[in-house]
Amino acid sequence: MPVIEGVLETALYAEDLDAAEAFYGGVLGLEKIARIANRHVFFRCGPGVLLIFNPVETAKPPEQGSLPVPPHGARGAGHACFRLSPENLDAMAARLKAAGITLESDFHWPNGARSIYFRDPAGNSLECSEPKLWDLG
Repeated sequence: MPVIEGVLETALYAEDLDAAEAFYGGVLGLEKIARIANRHVFFRCGPGVLLIFNPVETAKPPEQGSLPVPPHGARGAGHACFRLSPENLDAMAARLKAAGITLESDFHWPNGARSIYFRDPAGNSLECSEPKLWDLG
């Protein structure tokens, strides 16, 4: 049986890619890989990739001669959790507050892990947590 090695990419959806690009690149400090017009913007995120798609554009079938990626998309708020070391959680919380981003929750889990929750400009629920949330080293 093949073994899945991990998550390579995570996708969130936002209709305003300019706001998403400013938030993920500027506020969160992720490195932009590529942007294709009003369809998508991609960022490096540790060993993986964060994909931000415009759901209006990705719901369209691929044009003749383009990459054969099937139509996809989601409506409503999604969720992603970013892995941070415990010593970086306070720095990220301060960075978010300085950018005017409201922390919705600063929570300590029963196993001792800490998570902070906030929203991106599209309303997606974002979390930063230490790896021990899922018993990862």
